[in-house]
Amino acid sequence: MKKVRNTNSDRPLQNWYQKVDEYLEENLRREGRGAAKTYARCAGSRCVDCQCPGRECEEPPEWRCVDQGCLGEQMFCTGCIVATHMRHPTHFVEKWNGTHFVQKRTWLQELGLRVQLGHPPGIVFPYREAAAHNFVLYDLSGGHELNVDFCGCRIGDDPPTERRIQLLRACWWPATITAPNTCATFRTLRLFQTLNCLGKLTAYDFLRGLEKCTNHDGLDKPPDRRKPFMHIMRQWREVKRHKRAKRGHFADGVRGTKQGELVLACRACPQVGWNLPEGWEKAPPAFKFFYFLFLAQDANFRLNNRCVSSEAVDPILGDGWGYFVKRYGEDGSNAHIAKHVNEEEISNCSGFKAMFQANAKRTKGLRMTGVGGVTCSRHNMWRANGLGDLQCGERQCNIDFILLATLIGFQLLWLIGLPERMRLTIPPANIWWKVPNFHLPDHHTRCHPPFSFHWMPGAGKSHGETIEQNWAFSNGAARSTRLMGPGSRQATLEDVFGFHNYDRLLAMHRVFPKRLAVAMIDGAAHKIMLEAFTKGLEEANPAQVKEWRGLVEAWESKQHSTGAKSPFEAHAEVTTLRDIQLAIAKEELMRTETGDEVERDHSPGTFISMGLEIEEAQRKLTVDVRALKDPTATQMLGFTKRRTALLKRIHKFRQIQNMYMPALRSVLSAAQKQMYDGEGEQGAEATRLFMPSEIKDGRLRGRVCTVGVPDIEARMREGEASEALEDVWGGLRTRTMANRYKLWNYTGQGLLTRGQNILRVISLRIHSAKIRYRYARTALLVLRGHGQWEEHLRVLANDDGGSARAASVAAGEGSHSLSWIWYSAGTAAAPESPNDMCFEQSLRVEWCKALARSSRYDEEVRLLCEEMRRTIAYGEVAAREWERLLAEELPGASPELTEGRRAYAAEHAATEHTRCANLEIRWRGILAKADVYLNSDVAAAGTEAVTVEVHLEDELDLEEEEARLEGEEED
Repeated sequence: MKKVRNTNSDRPLQNWYQKVDEYLEENLRREGRGAAKTYARCAGSRCVDCQCPGRECEEPPEWRCVDQGCLGEQMFCTGCIVATHMRHPTHFVEKWNGTHFVQKRTWLQELGLRVQLGHPPGIVFPYREAAAHNFVLYDLSGGHELNVDFCGCRIGDDPPTERRIQLLRACWWPATITAPNTCATFRTLRLFQTLNCLGKLTAYDFLRGLEKCTNHDGLDKPPDRRKPFMHIMRQWREVKRHKRAKRGHFADGVRGTKQGELVLACRACPQVGWNLPEGWEKAPPAFKFFYFLFLAQDANFRLNNRCVSSEAVDPILGDGWGYFVKRYGEDGSNAHIAKHVNEEEISNCSGFKAMFQANAKRTKGLRMTGVGGVTCSRHNMWRANGLGDLQCGERQCNIDFILLATLIGFQLLWLIGLPERMRLTIPPANIWWKVPNFHLPDHHTRCHPPFSFHWMPGAGKSHGETIEQNWAFSNGAARSTRLMGPGSRQATLEDVFGFHNYDRLLAMHRVFPKRLAVAMIDGAAHKIMLEAFTKGLEEANPAQVKEWRGLVEAWESKQHSTGAKSPFEAHAEVTTLRDIQLAIAKEELMRTETGDEVERDHSPGTFISMGLEIEEAQRKLTVDVRALKDPTATQMLGFTKRRTALLKRIHKFRQIQNMYMPALRSVLSAAQKQMYDGEGEQGAEATRLFMPSEIKDGRLRGRVCTVGVPDIEARMREGEASEALEDVWGGLRTRTMANRYKLWNYTGQGLLTRGQNILRVISLRIHSAKIRYRYARTALLVLRGHGQWEEHLRVLANDDGGSARAASVAAGEGSHSLSWIWYSAGTAAAPESPNDMCFEQSLRVEWCKALARSSRYDEEVRLLCEEMRRTIAYGEVAAREWERLLAEELPGASPELTEGRRAYAAEHAATEHTRCANLEIRWRGILAKADVYLNSDVAAAGTEAVTVEVHLEDELDLEEEEARLEGEEED
């Protein structure tokens, strides 16, 4: 049925603006008393419905409720305004003085309004005890100073109810347990908790907002009770998390809480006893990935903490009961870290420098330099005991302790001397380590195949970057928690992380179907491309395809083995400049030991290496100088210092050059001799070194240089060119991944500018590598002439390389042309047939990648179906658990407490049942389409998936923020 569009709702603001004068007049009308019939009778001499005793009050109605919660503009006499607000003591009132309304915070207090606790409003008992005269209550309307009376009634010989209990039963949370005179209403605490977790609003700003609501002109400011309010909020958070974890339904109460018990667990992750079927451990090998637990670990240096307060003044409550690891005791993180404080174990494989910077600087005055965390990497949910403080950067002892704590889930000592009952029962072969997709390209090339999610059987479309998305949510709290004491900081972060988990739990309901539809659509496309690719290869050489498939199966069966040979890369290693230099140094050492070499300190290899290093320094200085059009004085000073150091190195190089190129001056022109002697006006970066490769005439080169020096330079130039080409390849991949990450995650001018600066730095690195390659190749051409080496070290044009997408081109894209660098970088051509070998290796790599991509999409569909089943199964078990608590009755509990416990359990049991029934209905259609995808023809499955996605767009409310958080990194 075609929908009829409402043209009025299409342009709401334009239509409203036609009536803007009416709205303005009504707002001005509200500043006066309004029509007399709405607030008075008898020519305005009495209230419309006076409630004064005997209805004989002749006092004119001159009072009105500011909050407009009492029938809008209705006016009251003095007696009536007090009587009306017996049930609304947190309203403000204003008085008409003949010309305008006058507001005052304490009007109701001065008019005699008293709040009687323990009895219905308006009933005054003789046994009452007045609270302190400066009693303050925070409510959504602002800060109120009230006259409060506590109930002093006794029942038999029992003493009166404690004041804090009377306040709690009135839904007012007291700041202290004795003589409280500061409280906050429950609804105020709920609102602040939500705003603090969602928008990271600080308590200071929240109370400033309440102050503005109380009095916006600043002439009648309410008392400042920020510190008591923070105590109240801390208590509120602690009690609420115990209530949600069912601790109020057990006889041992809060003190019986176990480690990690107060967290909201991920329902889609496999959990024994909650959502796994019977016999799951006996699943066939092809389906064991159903029960993989995907964890991601990372550190966040924004969530640091200054040395404010102390643990004695601001203690941590419930150590190890929630998301943070246990800190105190022999089995806590503090004791373990103290044993390993002097260790230096950080690997330098990664190109990301965040961990090194955090360890080297910005630690002065900090108690904690950041937080390390563990999440389930498929569902973005924080793990129990999966967070821990970092005292000095991303140290291995901290990170290992956090990971083991979240895996064990109860008290632990550490790996050294760990008792049998507390050791992990997971076989080492069943623990696979991977690097997140965005971080992987900046690691060494040898790390890519074994640590990539793309080539991991059972990974589906997991990318491992979910923990980065989680940090984005929690980083908003960094500004406020940085200045908190240790206890307040951890309590706030526990609440933020718990709120995040609950938000992700609700998001799963709409994210899972969306992911499943996308996986089926993309998976169908990859299946079709793989079949077309495979069919063409099998027609030419079916045995070769069978061999390649065997390579992939062998790789997948040995994922845990570090020595497994990857079919997704060319296996020949790049011979780098360092490799050549090492080989030459060993040769020179052998000649020295046999007496053939005298000058061991200044060998030909040392001479050529020094020249190459000086050339690289000159190129870097040139690039840096040209990159700054208008350098500052500090930058100019830096350039001057670098030039001075470079000139000193050139002077030392000249001294050695006289030894290995003794006849050089004889072949130089007059201008070149000036440069050689250092008498020219050129800068250090423009000074020519006159290496052997700069003498183009081979006969002159042989006369100028000592024997063997040109050959040594040629060998080093080949290694330098190969290394530079590898840097170009890696830089292009890094730039593509960084640009993709920026487009997915950066919003706002500030972040986009920062992202552009990162791309600029990467582009400069690629440009420098290209210059280095061209220079090395040109020198090699002079020294060796044309030859077979040009097959894998070709001329590098400006348009060669392009996007790194070429390195992972989709199978079946016959019209896509790859640049030669993607076939040559990382491979050494065979002497007998370089072109055929390069092409065959590239074809094998692309087919194996296409097969892996298609397999990953099939796995993703199966994993999502299993995760959706587990989510519903967890809810059903949770409902039964609440129903069990509903039937239990703790001895010694009052009837009121028993009723409250049962009501809470019944509410949650009903919620779980409703949620499960709702998910079964919402997911029924998409799961049926998934069965079609997994059991039917590829083309039909793709059509079904497209239909599913169209319906999903109509049925699901997919927010842009959700799409951003759930965006997955592609190959």
